[in-house]
Amino acid sequence: MTSSDSSYGRRNPSSRSRRNTPDRIPYSPSSAYSEASSVRSRSSVADAARSIAGAFVACFTPPETKSSRSFVDSEEFKAHSVKSDASGAGSERRRSSNRGIYANPNNSTHEREPASENFTIEEIYKATRNFSPSFKIGQGGFGTVYKGRLADGTIVAIKRAKKSVYDKHLGVEFQSEIRTLAQVEHLNLVKFYGFLEHEDERIVLVEYVPNGTLRAHLDCQHGNILDLAARLDIAIDVAHAITYLHMYTDHPIIHRDIKSSNILLTENLRAKVADFGFARLAADSDSGATHVSTQVKGTAGYLDPEYLRTYQLTEKSDVYSFGVLLVELVTGRRPIEAKRELKERITTKWAMKKFADGDALSTLDPRLERSAGNNLAIEKLLELALQCLAPRRQSRPSMRRCAEILWGIRKDYRELSGTDFRSFSTRSQRSTTTREE
Repeated sequence: MTSSDSSYGRRNPSSRSRRNTPDRIPYSPSSAYSEASSVRSRSSVADAARSIAGAFVACFTPPETKSSRSFVDSEEFKAHSVKSDASGAGSERRRSSNRGIYANPNNSTHEREPASENFTIEEIYKATRNFSPSFKIGQGGFGTVYKGRLADGTIVAIKRAKKSVYDKHLGVEFQSEIRTLAQVEHLNLVKFYGFLEHEDERIVLVEYVPNGTLRAHLDCQHGNILDLAARLDIAIDVAHAITYLHMYTDHPIIHRDIKSSNILLTENLRAKVADFGFARLAADSDSGATHVSTQVKGTAGYLDPEYLRTYQLTEKSDVYSFGVLLVELVTGRRPIEAKRELKERITTKWAMKKFADGDALSTLDPRLERSAGNNLAIEKLLELALQCLAPRRQSRPSMRRCAEILWGIRKDYRELSGTDFRSFSTRSQRSTTTREE
């Protein structure tokens, strides 16, 4: 991948076949949530919630240093999958059965060389007008992100590594992101256009997603409030993306940095998971391995406490981070709220305590209205979050199961919200009639 001269690989979007997908997919009757999600007694849920309270504290303590039910393959689910340009003759393993929305024999992650088209550093300079500050759209640990326009008119996000502090650590992140992005393609993952290594420049080109991050929207930086329906859709999009990484690639991929600032939104509020700098391959289950022993990477507030304690990484670490994300979607709060009173500073701990005490509705983002549909969804979302945040990874659901449950929550929410709307319309009509009389 590295070379002394300019080397760049780019996918040609016109060369691959893609299936058109709707902006939002209607609920599929195959969702198993209504059957499989048991109606728990308040005491059992409360006990479960309290049992994980101590785990949240561990998330912020540095570790000691050491040398199902399946989706039915309905047309609605299949319409959501996106084809990859890889031929896909890799190991099918457990991923071969009942793929549902992920069903696609061409979603392969074979190692493959970049396309034959090459970019020069001059073309990158031209795309960004010599990395003009006016083209800057973001800043992160890896470096600076610019918006650029390629010669063919394609708008891309161009991630430029920090040169002054480029070291082995950033080099590993750069190579990890390249390897992962080059191997995967899914509707809810940012598209990869290529990379460039030229002298001291290290650059990644990915899809430009115009509507900012989920975190920015939860903070109302764009002026609009995300309603609960949109938040449910976003949760499902993210669940689909992570499920694809975990189950429907030739070798499972663990993202390791699922968080609201790594989720980009399109103009139609479709979610796309980004930033694969911490991603790595999961353990090979065919060999009997259950985990990967690795240095802890991630973001405070989202880190799996078991991974933090044992250095053992599994797909369930992403599930834990997804549980934190669900709490963010419900509350609108960041995982760590340093300016709040002590008992509310760790949002997941606070929210799970409220849920255990039967006061889930008090965790609802105050910018959202209380309605029968919202109230039901909040309870169910926090119940799913509770499962994802279990201290032991064996107690957490798979990401696929999370997606199934979320489909059921959305179905029930839509049905109840529709009833609320009809009831409101009827009341409005009656009120109008009374005034006319």
